Amino acid sequence: QVHLVESGGGLVQAGGSLRLSCVASGSIFSINVMGWYRQAPGKQRQLVADIRSGGSTNYADSLKGRFTISRDNAKNTVYLQMNSLKPEDTAVYYCNYRDWSSNYWGQGTQVTVSS
Repeated sequence: QVHLVESGGGLVQAGGSLRLSCVASGSIFSINVMGWYRQAPGKQRQLVADIRSGGSTNYADSLKGRFTISRDNAKNTVYLQMNSLKPEDTAVYYCNYRDWSSNYWGQGTQVTVSS
């Protein structure tokens, strides 16, 4: 079992920045992928970015350049730096952990960008 706790969401004006954090605890496999997904009202959950334990990253094409994912393996923590936020970035952001046999989700953190 892996438990994920997200933090850092909130309300921000358009053009502002937020940094999300997600701490993983429990039965963490050394080789894993952690990432961020988001779900806006009435829409499907979509990948924002993910990062492998070795450091390689993957981003949604539309978010490259504004969002940056990083991780601290010693702290089992993944971060999402979000810059130049737009109202369309408003969504619930979910942390995800997966390894060869498991797939877990956090409870989600709300990000609201006002125009």
